Amino acid sequence: MINLLGAMSTAGIVFLVIFLVLLVVFIVLICIFVPLKLWFKMLTSGAYISMIRLANLKQRKYNLDDITDSYISIKKANLNINLNELETHLLSGGSINNVVNALITAQNANIDLSVDLAKVIDLAGLDTVETVKSCIIPKVISTEEITAITKDAIEIKVKANITIKPSLYKIVGGTGEETILSKITEGIVAVIGAIKDHREVLENPELVSKNVLAKYEDNESAYTIISLDLVDIKLGNNIGAKLKLDELTLEERIVNARAEQLKVDAFLKEQNMRLKAQEINVEKLKAEAEVPKKIVKVFEQGDMSLMDYYKLQNIIADTNMRKAIAKTSSNNSTNN
Repeated sequence: MINLLGAMSTAGIVFLVIFLVLLVVFIVLICIFVPLKLWFKMLTSGAYISMIRLANLKQRKYNLDDITDSYISIKKANLNINLNELETHLLSGGSINNVVNALITAQNANIDLSVDLAKVIDLAGLDTVETVKSCIIPKVISTEEITAITKDAIEIKVKANITIKPSLYKIVGGTGEETILSKITEGIVAVIGAIKDHREVLENPELVSKNVLAKYEDNESAYTIISLDLVDIKLGNNIGAKLKLDELTLEERIVNARAEQLKVDAFLKEQNMRLKAQEINVEKLKAEAEVPKKIVKVFEQGDMSLMDYYKLQNIIADTNMRKAIAKTSSNNSTNN
């Protein structure tokens, strides 16, 4: 070795030292900037990403685990997505894991889902994987208790289960579950309201469901209705009987009010009669008060003597006695 170094020129030694220093620096830089563990993982999994690209992703502070795992899944599933598309979706604020998993799920279920549509669904804030799964297993939503009244004035209370399946190409921008619930509720009320006999609803709820679906229309809906089932059907109030009872109660109140009015009228009439009797009595008393004055005047004028006055009083007393005897005899005859 010493002989070899002695044989080398000074320039050669300097070059060797510089080369070794640069090699050490290069290795140190690689260890600092390149995640060698992830690079080796990508290399062995068949989803190769160069060291420079990994270093670039690391410097941009991406979540390298998400990117590498998603890229490995893409390569394993033979999806047509490149690394630039993943970066773009990350920059847009999306989740590449959701997009990739949704695409793999759709591919396995033979569902037509493009990469762009998967990105749009994810950016809309929807769970892309669950959206795809609901295309495989339809979702069931339920209404609140719906109250409707049939033509025979019977209240019907029902709940409905609606089985829906998303339309992937309308899921973003289309009307959602709340609109479906609102329109189905409106349809159930209208259909039940057109039924003449409430027993038809109890005996054949499927007829109500068919008529509601036949009238349902929403071309902008993000979901397709698979089925509609009425559950928990029960009778409510008899509105007709309640209205009739209210009508009878009102009539009773009117009759009672009229009777009270008649009582008041009779009482007022009685009071008027008493008032008139008192007025007549006052007039009588006034007239009787004038009699002594007239008698005195007659005595003063000499038209009647004192004996004539006594005779007149006797005649009046005798007349009153006869009237009293006649009245007593009449009462006795009536009693017998």
